Amino acid sequence: MQSNLSLDINNVQGFIGSNPPLRYLKNKNKDEQILEDLACSIPKLLLTNKIRKQIDSLPDSFFTQDFLKYSEEELRLLNVQFSFLAHAYVWGDLAPSKILCKALAKPWSKISEMLGRPAILSYASYCLDNWHKINQEEGVNLDNVALNYNFLGGIDEDWFVTIHVCIEHAANRAICSAFNISKKYENKACDTDFLKKELTTIKESMIEVNHIFRKMPEKCDPYIYYHRVRPYIFGWKNNPALPNGLIYEDCFGDEPQLYRGETGAQSSIVPTLDALLNVKHERDELREYLDEMKSYMPPSHRALIKYVEDFSKVKDEVSEDKALMCLYDECCEEISIFRSQHLRYAADYIHNQSTKSTLFGSGGSKVRGTGGTPFMKYLKKHRDETDSSKIKK
Repeated sequence: MQSNLSLDINNVQGFIGSNPPLRYLKNKNKDEQILEDLACSIPKLLLTNKIRKQIDSLPDSFFTQDFLKYSEEELRLLNVQFSFLAHAYVWGDLAPSKILCKALAKPWSKISEMLGRPAILSYASYCLDNWHKINQEEGVNLDNVALNYNFLGGIDEDWFVTIHVCIEHAANRAICSAFNISKKYENKACDTDFLKKELTTIKESMIEVNHIFRKMPEKCDPYIYYHRVRPYIFGWKNNPALPNGLIYEDCFGDEPQLYRGETGAQSSIVPTLDALLNVKHERDELREYLDEMKSYMPPSHRALIKYVEDFSKVKDEVSEDKALMCLYDECCEEISIFRSQHLRYAADYIHNQSTKSTLFGSGGSKVRGTGGTPFMKYLKKHRDETDSSKIKK
């Protein structure tokens, strides 16, 4: 398994492997079995309004373990289970809970600390570490990927996440090429032919990413997403529903913690390509937000972005070669297409849905995204700054 804790420059494979993450622990003890059973029961417990009652029945000493016995892969699985349960606990009733009970808070905060991430349902736990292949002999594609854990479940929630799983897998070639180019620059050995080959791979990889991304509406309805998927993935920073954050009982001195919710901005794909192509983001609140999102990424992903930032000289090189210049702009164009599609989905799946009433519940703010940002403004600025990076305007 590729580690998420540190960057191994001899083993860069992208941000999601062809082999699925761990789905279950083997030889489970009593608490591990209870945790798994609860995590698998989340859709039923949310449906019957029993999620908090079930979790509150756990003893304060629940999951008191020697966490050093777990492998990184096992810790990532446990983090997924605790993340889903914690968000179901906080958001699974008419009013959010301002306090996360000790039975979840203590083990979850410890596990997330060991993984180098905040105790929140991040993109890594929601997507990267939360899938399996239906047929082990087949590849990673939309016809062969399923989720391990859900909130309410159903085709719309599954499709929303599996689209992102397959996007991450399709982007692996682009990420490997970004690393290969940067490594060549580090060794002062990047020639024109090599750069052409790798930039072509990045362009082709992102074309595939955009092809997958366009499939979102096929099985994820905007109304269902807004009212039944989105409410559970919010965080507790810049969120009017929890303006002071969330108290993790008996953790952090019982001081409320402010963490942003799961968002595609926590994916490492585009930040890596921004770093490679030297796409500049103006130093403002948007830039600060993008930098903040890196703290929610697995440490090895952050390290790869930093490595590419430190060594890539692509933009300086391509301006001297017409073919390279065209390839560079084509790569920027594919990233811009991705960001434009994201902007359209934000309008269709969030902004336009916010005016539609439902008896089920609320999808949250129409102005702020699940990460607690003015998403329409930010997404448009992302796209425009990518377009501005093209050499031939």
